[in-house]
Amino acid sequence: MEAEMIMKLSISAVLGLIIGLERELKSKPLGLKTSLVISIVSCLLTIVSIESAYTFPDSVSGVKIQMDPLRLAAQIVSGIGFLGAGVILRRGNERISGLTTAAMIWGAAGIGIAVGAGFYMEAIFGVVLLMLSVELIPYIVIKYGPKRLRYQELSLRIKVNEQSSIETVMLELQRQRFKIFQSRIKDLDEEGMHLLEIKARVSAKRTLPEIYNLIKQIEFVHTVEVIS
Repeated sequence: MEAEMIMKLSISAVLGLIIGLERELKSKPLGLKTSLVISIVSCLLTIVSIESAYTFPDSVSGVKIQMDPLRLAAQIVSGIGFLGAGVILRRGNERISGLTTAAMIWGAAGIGIAVGAGFYMEAIFGVVLLMLSVELIPYIVIKYGPKRLRYQELSLRIKVNEQSSIETVMLELQRQRFKIFQSRIKDLDEEGMHLLEIKARVSAKRTLPEIYNLIKQIEFVHTVEVIS
């Protein structure tokens, strides 16, 4: 029995390591250590929950205790939500980030529970699907999916040094295939400076440095800030 428990914890650690490594390589809040702890402890609590249900009814006191084998493990699913909430952030540009990492935290806990309950192949296949879902499928969707999903939304803050150049800059952005869906113009205290705050969609294939350099080269543009 001890050997089986050690094997379960080891498998859970390896699978948690895979999930944590994927997040670590992307510099996300869920790193190797966090993922390992979640997966191993979830597995351990599931083992304790199952083993306790079948151990306590045979108590020497003669008292027959009725327990749900997965009652303790069920609390992991709801309890892990506190960790998930801690990595979800609201950015200044009104975008939410960290949802995928929060889901991966929940996934690491689920993998630990599955291994602890003895579903080894299901847990391994689940990790494989997780990795495909976050690494491969997004690229396939961007390349072959609906046209709307092939674009990324950006917030642009562009300072121009002449009022008459505002329209010129916006027309140039449209010519460069920026799909502007929201814009705002603001006068600055700096002499002759105006601020363009633009929300636009652009091809997901374009990188931030490429977009920055493209806008910076537009005539009349003084400074550029690109927020993804």
